[in-house]
Amino acid sequence: MYEDKTLICRDCNNEFIFTQGEQEFYAEKGFENEPGRCKDCRDNRKRGNRGEREMFEAQCAECGGIARLPFRPREDGRPVFCSACFEAQKENG
Repeated sequence: MYEDKTLICRDCNNEFIFTQGEQEFYAEKGFENEPGRCKDCRDNRKRGNRGEREMFEAQCAECGGIARLPFRPREDGRPVFCSACFEAQKENG
């Protein structure tokens, strides 16, 4: 029913193949539009959107060391743990 299609990437203007299997997958998922970017440009776009994550430092409630966190710690008295102490907490239940 489906045949491989040659499409042009909107970012790099290179040709790429929209395979029969990919078309079947798109149809199963209900996607109506064909992909506009080749796999390399899609992957680069995904990586580029993440950017560098801001990290915050706080004092570990267990060992007193520095805990690096991907979020700003609250000032509500909840304990914050460094990576090592957090893993130990998980293992001990």
